Amino acid sequence: MDQPDNPDRRSDLHKIADHAADYLESLPGRHVGGTTTAPDMERPFPETGTPADVVIDELVRDIDDGLVASAGPRHFGFVIGGATHGSLMADWLTSAWDQNAQVYLTSPAAAAAETIAARWLLELLGLPTDASVGFVTGCQMANFTALGCGRDAVLRVSGWEVERQGLFGAPQVTVLMSECGHATVRSSLSMLGFGEGQICEIASDQEGRIDLEVLRTEIESRSGTPLIVSLQAGNVNTGAFESVGDVADILKEQNAWIHLDGAFGLWAAASPKLATRLDGVDRADSWATDAHKWLNVPYDSGIVVIKDPAQHRRFKSARCAYTGEESDQRRDGSSWVPENSRRARGLVLYAAIRELGRSGIREIVERCCGLAQRVASEVEKLPSGQVVNDVVLNQVLVRFSPPDVDDLDAFHAEVAERIQSDGKCWVGTTEWKGQTVLRVSVCNWQTTEEDIDVLIGVMKDQL
Repeated sequence: MDQPDNPDRRSDLHKIADHAADYLESLPGRHVGGTTTAPDMERPFPETGTPADVVIDELVRDIDDGLVASAGPRHFGFVIGGATHGSLMADWLTSAWDQNAQVYLTSPAAAAAETIAARWLLELLGLPTDASVGFVTGCQMANFTALGCGRDAVLRVSGWEVERQGLFGAPQVTVLMSECGHATVRSSLSMLGFGEGQICEIASDQEGRIDLEVLRTEIESRSGTPLIVSLQAGNVNTGAFESVGDVADILKEQNAWIHLDGAFGLWAAASPKLATRLDGVDRADSWATDAHKWLNVPYDSGIVVIKDPAQHRRFKSARCAYTGEESDQRRDGSSWVPENSRRARGLVLYAAIRELGRSGIREIVERCCGLAQRVASEVEKLPSGQVVNDVVLNQVLVRFSPPDVDDLDAFHAEVAERIQSDGKCWVGTTEWKGQTVLRVSVCNWQTTEEDIDVLIGVMKDQL
């Protein structure tokens, strides 16, 4: 078998560091959006190998125009964080160490990092300290795991054991959620076997919060049946929070599971100023969040938390015979997530939390929210500028109404396209309550007042 040449590894790794540093140093002045939709990477299938350093040099050259500067301070779309210095360095080492976080035997180091990071996260996010934690790719799989645990738990109370009896013939479980719930919740439910007829979407207010009185009526009409209620901590458009405590009060006597999708909003717990938005958060049964948002670690890094560790462990009970005996004294990372073999994500989380500490995480969250408030204030000063949501977190929805424009939805799509083409910053659109609006998300640890000035200036220029 042909093998690529293997020159000095240390020299090549230093060269990679230079490539990475060149890219990171380019971020402040870089075109924020990719300038091509199809990087020129096409080649015939390689019948023989190519020296690694040549492959990397050509890869860096070929994809450069297709890279989106989402790691930088002026990407205001998709609630994307960057990567802090410590988390990036730990991520590089995680690749070099190449640990499999499947079970304790495959990496005691990964198990130790997950154990400690899990404890720290529960403390930081104000969640029950005896809850169980799994490290997944993102909120898609965090929601999947949590909702799967919820499904099995409410069926168990109804006398049906999914792990023994399966789902065929099981009592019907109804899921109640806001009509503005995130798509990852719906796709998770679909993968878990829920059809549209089992999902009851509840009307929401102008901020996307579930209507509690309508919810109460729907719950009462299904009293005694197994229920899952999925709530939001940080609506993906408005940043709004739904009240776990109020919903828990409504559900007191019901066979119900409360899940909280807190992809970025759950990090408000790190700030005493913002934590009141999460009153009652500990009364949920499961929580999902992303560390690659406000903790600003590299992709991919999602977190699922389950209040009842026994129910969490039952969700994935099969175990490979060659992985050794399970023990309460040694963490097996794959016991808490859908994956078996996987990257040792806990090492990066451990490094990131140590690098920032409670004060550093609080500062990032509070600064981003303060900058979002400034975006809102400056937009209101622009001609026909309007902010259509209450800016309670880091999300700002912007709508302009120039008197000479007939189709405002098309106008906002064109404005977003022009801003993206300009390249100084990146803003997208979303559909909110029947209107197309500009959506500004402030989530990067590097974003400053000067970056907000650039954003407002670009908006003004495109009107």
